[in-house]
Amino acid sequence: MSDYRVEKDSLGEVRVPAGAYWGAQTQRAIHNFPITGLRPYPAFVWSMAIIKRAAAEVNSDLGLFQDKEVEGKVVSGDAMAQAIMMAADEVIDGRYADQFVVDPIQAGAGTSHNMNINEVIANLANEHLGYGLDVAQKPVHPNDHVNMAQSTNDTIPTAIRLGCLWRLDELLASLKTLADALNGKASEFDDVVKSGRTHLQDAVPVRLGQEFSAYARAVERDREKIAQAADGLRRLGIGGTATGTGLNAHTEYHRRMVATLGRLTGLELHESDNLFESMQSMGDAVHFSGALRTLAQDLTRIANDFRLLSSGPSTGLDEIRLPAVQPGSSIMPGKVNPVLAEMLNMAMFQVMGNDLTVMMSGQAGQMELNVMMPIIAYNLFQSMDVIINSVNAFTEKCVVGLKANAEKASGWLAKNAILVTALNPVIGYQKGAEVAKEAMATNRTVREVVIEKGYLDEAEADRLLNVRSLTDGGIQK
Repeated sequence: MSDYRVEKDSLGEVRVPAGAYWGAQTQRAIHNFPITGLRPYPAFVWSMAIIKRAAAEVNSDLGLFQDKEVEGKVVSGDAMAQAIMMAADEVIDGRYADQFVVDPIQAGAGTSHNMNINEVIANLANEHLGYGLDVAQKPVHPNDHVNMAQSTNDTIPTAIRLGCLWRLDELLASLKTLADALNGKASEFDDVVKSGRTHLQDAVPVRLGQEFSAYARAVERDREKIAQAADGLRRLGIGGTATGTGLNAHTEYHRRMVATLGRLTGLELHESDNLFESMQSMGDAVHFSGALRTLAQDLTRIANDFRLLSSGPSTGLDEIRLPAVQPGSSIMPGKVNPVLAEMLNMAMFQVMGNDLTVMMSGQAGQMELNVMMPIIAYNLFQSMDVIINSVNAFTEKCVVGLKANAEKASGWLAKNAILVTALNPVIGYQKGAEVAKEAMATNRTVREVVIEKGYLDEAEADRLLNVRSLTDGGIQK
């Protein structure tokens, strides 16, 4: 048996692997774009397949599938539509994932992606109708039937929106779990008073719990921003076909497609208020990517703080202890590194880089279409994947098990001459600066120096320099 079969498209004949469900146009894309070796994310395949599933249902209900005679046998339009829906359902369920093979860096707009989906679903549908891959004449055609009333130009932007919404709840859940874990540590560490730091220099006291409550709130706010940005993705431009006019689509198609996709996905979806804008602009995708970038910069900052606060331990701050999850060195015995925080840094740098790609691609559209959609889709889906996986690992393997080193925190605080700031309302800024300088120069505490100079007696110094009360704010009197 031959290891290939011959398929035809508008350019001529193409050899396709015998067992492949894709066809000629996909095979040309494999040949033309051997760029990264990457394949589309499951979110993209799911989104495209559910669009094809919905389109077959809507077009069938509108009576647009016609009976077709194949080698003397008539195949009904209803049977073809049902076969397409059955095939699309199989792809939606994750079957045949190995059949989606086109590199995300490919021809503009994503025609190769779209045809890969069309060809696979068409061949699966034909199998359901009793026509094998090696049969020359088959009833279901990838363009005429699977792609009916569609264009790459409206299916790909719709798939971008649906793919992001598909994993939105999972992304938001991972961030809630992280925020909850950070809030738990904020409560656990509320009694640990430590030196605050601004400009990486000593500052007035804070509680370790206060630092962690700020981390938690930042994640909560970023989660809110992502949810808000995702609302713009709910407007679907499916039905605009090639340029936004809706040519070759039934006048009811757009409305029915949005309703059907909402029912099939369980997502809240809305009709576009301007099909031309929905095709021209990637603004909603860029805005969503920007919200992911904002989260990434906050998580980078938090990861950096974890690394600083756990530094040493013998020669660093050592105010928190991160769980030891693996040896830290191939040459230095006993070394343990903040590997989960380092991982989170790298993950978020990837997300920031992806956002730059999405932003540059978003402004690269011309006239009625943005042809950079394949790389926008890939980078958005990768960013969501990276965030979900890295945040879950960071939460479970780092945040949940970290401990405070209260002894080290209080030891650093005792040496902090900036405690004198609390005495400003009583002895004034000038005398406070004098006390701070002498305390640092002589390696003594502020309490010792301020009493020696006669600015305060012991009782006053102890009352005004109560470090816990300093973290509650207000004026010390």
